[in-house]
Amino acid sequence: MATTVPWPVRAPAVSQPPADVRALEHQLAAYLPAEQVTRVRKAYETGALAHEGQTRKSGEPYITHPVAVASILAELGMDAETIIAAILHDTLEDTTLSAEQITAEFGLTVIELVDGVTKLDKVRFRNRQEAAAESFRKMLLAMARDLRVILIKLADRLHNMRTLGAMEPDARRRIARETLDIYAPIAQRLGMNRFKAELQDLGFRALFPDRHRVIAERIRSVLGNRREAMARIEVALNARLESEQIPHRVVSRIKSPYSIYSKMRSEHKSFAQVMDVYGFRVIVDSVPHCYHALGAVHGLHKPLDGRFRDFIAIPKANGYQSLHTVLFGPFGAPIEIQIRTEDMNAVAERGVAAHWVYKTDATPANSAQSRAREWVSGLVDRETQTPSSLEFIENVKVDLFPDEVYLFTPKGQILALPRNATALDFAYFVHTDVGGHAVAARADKKLVPLRTPLVSGQTVEIITAPSAAPSPQWLGWVVSGRARTAIRHHLKRLQHEDAVEFGHRMLDRALDAVESSLESIPHEVLDRYLAEQKFKRLEELLADIALGNRVADTVAQALLTAHGEHPHATRLRSSEKILITGAERGVLSFGNCCHPLPGDEIMGYLSAGKGIVVHRVECPNVPELRKSPERCIEIAWDADVQGDYKVELRIEVANKPGVLAQVAAAIAEAGSNIENVEYKERDVMTATMLFTIEVKNRKHLADVMRRVHRLQVVTAVRRHPV
Repeated sequence: MATTVPWPVRAPAVSQPPADVRALEHQLAAYLPAEQVTRVRKAYETGALAHEGQTRKSGEPYITHPVAVASILAELGMDAETIIAAILHDTLEDTTLSAEQITAEFGLTVIELVDGVTKLDKVRFRNRQEAAAESFRKMLLAMARDLRVILIKLADRLHNMRTLGAMEPDARRRIARETLDIYAPIAQRLGMNRFKAELQDLGFRALFPDRHRVIAERIRSVLGNRREAMARIEVALNARLESEQIPHRVVSRIKSPYSIYSKMRSEHKSFAQVMDVYGFRVIVDSVPHCYHALGAVHGLHKPLDGRFRDFIAIPKANGYQSLHTVLFGPFGAPIEIQIRTEDMNAVAERGVAAHWVYKTDATPANSAQSRAREWVSGLVDRETQTPSSLEFIENVKVDLFPDEVYLFTPKGQILALPRNATALDFAYFVHTDVGGHAVAARADKKLVPLRTPLVSGQTVEIITAPSAAPSPQWLGWVVSGRARTAIRHHLKRLQHEDAVEFGHRMLDRALDAVESSLESIPHEVLDRYLAEQKFKRLEELLADIALGNRVADTVAQALLTAHGEHPHATRLRSSEKILITGAERGVLSFGNCCHPLPGDEIMGYLSAGKGIVVHRVECPNVPELRKSPERCIEIAWDADVQGDYKVELRIEVANKPGVLAQVAAAIAEAGSNIENVEYKERDVMTATMLFTIEVKNRKHLADVMRRVHRLQVVTAVRRHPV
């Protein structure tokens, strides 16, 4: 951090500002009133004085950086408050200038923007990764209050990337990776394609300089060879559009090194395959002329079937609108055409910053601004349900992937979901309650499971049931951060509720063993014990017992001792076992070493942080577990136990074609679900297969085994381990 200097009472006026400040004022004078430009000059004088004596890594005066950030924002036509906040954005952290001084001179809006972008160097974190996650979380939530915060942050990052050469190699790589992973996707999510493209290319160049150089040189070489062909296509496009009397301009599009590199990696294509395309943008004056121009270019060359996309009727989630089509070109390579209006082009280039006039809730914003606000307001809801910064950042990064699926509700509303989204993701996008009670879906009126991936254009209807509830396996069925957060929140709440109930049963049993009960412990004794152990409520203690962090017998003895009793003198063992109903979620797990089923004789082992792990009494690991008797729990199955339980079957079969299908069919006919199957041994005549299946109890398992054993191809079937 730069050395700070004392802040004087009055800042001396700067008579002749440097060239970069004069250039900034010239930019601003083109669209801001003179009095606002004067306010910006005042901000520069304040910032220059505050940063006096501070330099960047390059040796330049530090004030050149915030002025450059302001200039980037002026190119977008941002308002005076944003420009002033950009000039002052590092003063709170790096100088003695106070929030009160900024507020007094420039107003509340400016200080809120400055505070929103101030880095978090003063906050202590366990490690750098968590610091980055917490900083990112705070930045995104600041966006919810004012979208201009992220615009300043993106401009700040863009200028830092342009001047990255002065940094150490390790810092360059770290900042470049962060830019590609976080800042460029945010720019894309906000529709700011110009920012996104430059951030990506600068990040790529810093991270992989040799790859960037090679690809950039090959692009120049290819474009040199194709200049004549591109000129001829452009002339033909212009002539065709003029003959249709469509006001227009045609711009050729050139792929950046990063976009080519990404496509080569994601689509496993060679450089020649990626570059074997001509790209043009046709910009017209109205929406009807967009569709008129589409017909005109289709008349010029035949379109490729299935390559037409209408993002005007169905805009992308970030507000992007355009018509996309691909033509059979005259030179053996396809021609990609984008057709849009001037307004659409401005939104495509600048996203939320296009035609910026800061909107209140009462006035309509452009589509990019509206969609961005919907997105960031959703982040606030998600943040309240996600205690971990790292979990939050992972969920948000899922939403930042650019590829989206566009789907319709039965009433015709359009929802944009991340790539590979499933019917369950769609349910959570409709409403959290719809997702939480979903049981199936109809995609284009066809019944499909919740884990089914969806494709653009489908109309999706969610079928719900009041009794349905999220289960842990749902986390494997969703790709969106919104659905993942809601499912995790529900499961954590259920785990806590079950842990409290189960811990209550365990403590009751431990107290019963010494001829006491929780009700007989006076409130003041219980409250004092909870305070000593740093629990706010009894429920926290009970959950801690169920999760294996405390032993119920030890807690019972401590409570009785605090009450003045001596439990060791009257120590008994309770003959009552804790009964498992199958409804326990999160506090019980079943040993993979023995796969216990209802009907098996079982015991429980209290594992710290996991709760009770259930084992069969004949499990080979039980003798070792019994060496810690204080962690062994006497449990049994309830008479009405519910649920499906995993078990493994070792099946020996004749090694013939179609055997696997026969065995799988027999298991399915017995009403069992197959979770996994693998060949363990195989020779010319026989094979041994290991099936992991789900059954309700020992009787159900016996039914499955009998049905499988009847097959002529099966020579033996037994439970594994025996």
